[in-house]
Amino acid sequence: MQLDEVRGRLLAMSRPLPPPPRGIDARVVGRPGELPAWIRDAQSVPPRHAAALALIFPDEEGEAFIVLTERPSGDLRHAGQISLPGGRVDPGDDFPVGTALREAREEVGLDAEAAGVEVMGTLDVVDVRVSGFLLTPVVAVARRAPALVPDPREVASIILAPISAFLPDAPIEIVDAARDGFRLRYGAYPVQGHQVWGATARVLGQLGAVLGLPYQGSPSASS
Repeated sequence: MQLDEVRGRLLAMSRPLPPPPRGIDARVVGRPGELPAWIRDAQSVPPRHAAALALIFPDEEGEAFIVLTERPSGDLRHAGQISLPGGRVDPGDDFPVGTALREAREEVGLDAEAAGVEVMGTLDVVDVRVSGFLLTPVVAVARRAPALVPDPREVASIILAPISAFLPDAPIEIVDAARDGFRLRYGAYPVQGHQVWGATARVLGQLGAVLGLPYQGSPSASS
């Protein structure tokens, strides 16, 4: 999908937003009615607010890509997981946009002005209280590919994924995983040898659903 079309579809975005694909969210299988302690405990903890940046930019042919990050192996909570740049709100942030842009600057060195970043809006808030947060995804497009440098304390590598990997017809792998004596099943997007799952998959699945809606606009309308 070309960036011009992505921008046109995002300009036409209206609520209620379409949901992400079924099967993305993790569920417990084999033990009906039971929940792991880390899910029960998370539900009783007051949430904190966080924001993530879904930044879409063009390659040399105008094809739309999105910026993802791989977490370092030493990050015990999210070791090796694929995420969007983002984090918790800081005092003085213009939440959620200011938080998302600040985190992207800190994590991957985003210079929003140099890349010509235009904020298009937000997606539905994602409950990630397993990590203690309510996450607001901020969607933006950049007129040109940003120059990015990962902060090694927070980012092992930067992954530039085609937005087509998250459109409604994109493949989703069903994963069975064991944790704390429970068997979990969830959907994951395969991207460049990685699996994108959890809250990040939910955000990108909804973004793909938005971009997959019927659209009558003209891509050339974005100047």
